[in-house]
Amino acid sequence: MTYKRSLILTIIITTALILASCGTKELEDPLNWEIGSLQGTTQANEEFSIQDMEGKVWLADFIFTSCNTVCPPMTRNMAKVQDMLEKEGIEAEIVSFSVDPKVDTPGKLKEFGSAQGVDFSNWTFVTGYSQDKIENFGKESFKTIVQKPEGAEQVSHGSQFFLVNQEGKIVKYYKGATNVPFEQIVEDAKIVANQ
Repeated sequence: MTYKRSLILTIIITTALILASCGTKELEDPLNWEIGSLQGTTQANEEFSIQDMEGKVWLADFIFTSCNTVCPPMTRNMAKVQDMLEKEGIEAEIVSFSVDPKVDTPGKLKEFGSAQGVDFSNWTFVTGYSQDKIENFGKESFKTIVQKPEGAEQVSHGSQFFLVNQEGKIVKYYKGATNVPFEQIVEDAKIVANQ
């Protein structure tokens, strides 16, 4: 009798483990790009550091407030992602790095975000570093262009959204200005959040 119970219990536990492992999804071909350090100031005039994001799932992009092309639609698209994440109950932060730190004061960033429908409860806009620092940070960590030509008002920068895991590694990037894969971003964020 004891042997029979033991065998049944073993079968039940094995079946449960197999079913549990079937439900665990993994990201396809994660990038695993390491993010370097960066310190700055938020739209609320508080200190920010990349180290603050340790242990969190987050999305990142690069914008500037006087942008007359992709930044307003990118920010509205990210606001839609923010809404979708909230509806799905996925805990994720959003960080928008200014690529024009001399112009983008915390106040300007707050005004810009508000105009695009941002909920600041889990979305941080960052400035307060040198132009060289953000250009190198974009290139080295995110493999994206950030460049402000001498005397220019507009900054060249990538328009991608980046998904970062709890270990501070960029695992995916997506189009952020047009043809944004909203459902895919939310699905991937859910996978990363449950890992």
